Amino acid sequence: MSGRDQTKETTAQTLTRLALGGFMTFAGIGHMTFVREDFQAQVPDFLPLDKDFVVLASGVAEISFGVAMLATKQPQRRTVGMLLAAFFVAIFPGNISQYLTRTSAFGLDTDQKRFIRLFFQPVLVAAALWSTGAIGNKGALGKRRG
Repeated sequence: MSGRDQTKETTAQTLTRLALGGFMTFAGIGHMTFVREDFQAQVPDFLPLDKDFVVLASGVAEISFGVAMLATKQPQRRTVGMLLAAFFVAIFPGNISQYLTRTSAFGLDTDQKRFIRLFFQPVLVAAALWSTGAIGNKGALGKRRG
């Protein structure tokens, strides 16, 4: 194999990556506009920062990740996937806090709904890594064949 990356993205990976990119861009815009208060409700009280600042800053990050998921080419795409996965891990304490404090936001108005939501974060982490080729048969974190 030459120095040029020759890993081929599958259709499923492409669709997952594009869906994540669109979702992240939409969520980032929501941080700054129509669901800003819901996102503020998710910022844990133990975080020593202004909740609105956290929401706006994470909105900028989410828009950036969304655009990067849509537009970045390999091999940089793997890095974007790893960074997005790390972002999903970093914001997970907000989801846990929402569950523990019984804070209603985004229609998550019961303990059961808030609890079930916790199981979607690992799915997002895996989707970010897999759809960008960061994990899998030829991913940076997986074994290389050839």
